[in-house]
Amino acid sequence: MSCTQHHYQDLINLFNQCFAETHNTYLIKGDDEPIYLPASDQCPYHGIYFAHGYFSSALHECAHWFIAGNQRRQLVDYGYWYEPDGRTKAQQQLFEKVEVNPQAVEWILSVAAGYLFKVSIDNLNNEAINPQPFKDAIYQQVKAYAHQGLPVRAEKFRQALSQFYQTEKTINLALFSPKHC
Repeated sequence: MSCTQHHYQDLINLFNQCFAETHNTYLIKGDDEPIYLPASDQCPYHGIYFAHGYFSSALHECAHWFIAGNQRRQLVDYGYWYEPDGRTKAQQQLFEKVEVNPQAVEWILSVAAGYLFKVSIDNLNNEAINPQPFKDAIYQQVKAYAHQGLPVRAEKFRQALSQFYQTEKTINLALFSPKHC
């Protein structure tokens, strides 16, 4: 990865330039937990709130928005459940199944931004879990996106990141490895 400085405000600016006008959606620095809030009587726009100004949280929350269909984008947090840290093995397996696509998109966006991606198991207070099968599944999804293409909004943002951070214009699979994420 390059020595480029990564500031969450750059992500906010790029995202909002790409999607505020066309999708009435804004990327917003939040506090504790990230959340997606659709437009409502209380707020006239959709908000993607990421945690604590963390660059990786912003990319991850954008990835969820990029893969969510129109119906899901009308629901708080896209209608997904979230079981906090301390999940059972079965809950963790369900979490990983749901997280493969967004984490694959996040990884691709991270590379476009020249930013180090780390897989998020997000279950630190429970029994030890071998993360390698999850990493392998994410890598396989990255390969699928590289061959089939990203969702349209994700590709638009990937290109904006690539231009801003002056990284490769295409998804180069040589920059991805399930052993290094």
